[in-house]
Amino acid sequence: MSTIAAEATVARKPLYTSLFVQVLVALLLGIIIGMAAPDFAIGLKIFSDAFLKLISMIVAPIVFCVVVHGIAGAGDLKKVGRVGVKALVYFEAMTTVALVVGLILAYLFGPGHGMNIDTSTLDAKALGNYASNAQKLKGEGIGSFLLNIIPTTSFDALSRNDVLQVLFFAIIFGVSLALVGGEKGEKITSFIDAVSTVLFRAMGLIVRFAPIGVLGAVTYTVGKYGVGSLKQLLSLVALFYVSVAIFVLGVLGGVMALAGINILKFLGYLREELMIVVATASSDAVLPQVMRKLEHFGVKDSVVGLVIPTGYSFNLDAFSIYLTLAVVFIAQATNTPLSFGDLLLVLGVSLITSKGAHGVPGSAIVILAATLNAVPSIPAIGLVLVLSVDWFIGMARAVGNLIGNCVATVVVAAWEGDLDRDKARRVLEGTDAVDVTAG
Repeated sequence: MSTIAAEATVARKPLYTSLFVQVLVALLLGIIIGMAAPDFAIGLKIFSDAFLKLISMIVAPIVFCVVVHGIAGAGDLKKVGRVGVKALVYFEAMTTVALVVGLILAYLFGPGHGMNIDTSTLDAKALGNYASNAQKLKGEGIGSFLLNIIPTTSFDALSRNDVLQVLFFAIIFGVSLALVGGEKGEKITSFIDAVSTVLFRAMGLIVRFAPIGVLGAVTYTVGKYGVGSLKQLLSLVALFYVSVAIFVLGVLGGVMALAGINILKFLGYLREELMIVVATASSDAVLPQVMRKLEHFGVKDSVVGLVIPTGYSFNLDAFSIYLTLAVVFIAQATNTPLSFGDLLLVLGVSLITSKGAHGVPGSAIVILAATLNAVPSIPAIGLVLVLSVDWFIGMARAVGNLIGNCVATVVVAAWEGDLDRDKARRVLEGTDAVDVTAG
């Protein structure tokens, strides 16, 4: 009876109250405004910036609370370590597959063939700060990247909203809290759980403004670049979208099938978040509500707290596809031959540089520049070719990264036995709904 009543309640809910419908309407309205009044539309970007700042404001404390509470409540610290190792193994495997997928599709379809670009005609000034940031990133190396994970102070990590640094401190704090245990440990754990509840309620309030943020992002994009701005590099953009679709439905769909979950139903469960990411081209915009939804899906909170934040820097599937696809595209467009050794170098360098993507301003272009600088046979100036369509590519890149991280969380949970399959089935069937705007 309770299940029937719940279904009836969901069915009676007015369509206009659905966040998915609101976001979809905002997206369509944004396209119309952008085409009708481009100058006015560009000014609406303030709505998108404000929404992203609101989300950014709450990401770090939510990550801290979820991770600490998850570790402290897990009881077995060996289990926490095991989950972390499994997540990193999965990340590296999927990143490698994604890089290879981008490489293979670039060679199969050859999006850059026939462009015959003379590199001397390209405007090097267009790279601006991207090149200098890439050189800095390349010069610092993997050692500096690992050292940067350690925050100067715990408050500094929270104030700068550096997810990896917050995660690092939260793991240490959570492990320490689990070791203390007893009455003192229980009091702090209960307090953090209470703070987490308040933060998720605040997140629910912020998410209500998602349609306005989407409206601002879409109107700005259409107003500034125009609907026809994709024509110049349509083949690259189209191939990247197809590549992400193949990877999500083929590779990730296969992995989810092994875990006994239908990828299409799972994507349907995340439809609101995916729509927001498409419009804002940022997976950061939905990090808190994605964590909430995965917990509701039946994934243990300790797994969600460890895998999702870590994946934002170490599991960028769509970004990895873009790296190898763009590198080969630039080589083809500039008629630069690539040997087998060059391809292996591209793969090896990309495995390292892709880990520094999150949190770097203009991350995709910066990391791509760093990759090109490490492969001397490819003219780095060719990067100018992809600047004009980076925003459009960024939409699919952000969506692919988000899906990859959500799938990783479910797979690691299933691998560890921390997935409530009965609850996951009910959620996918629609009999156990969740409203992120309710906190």
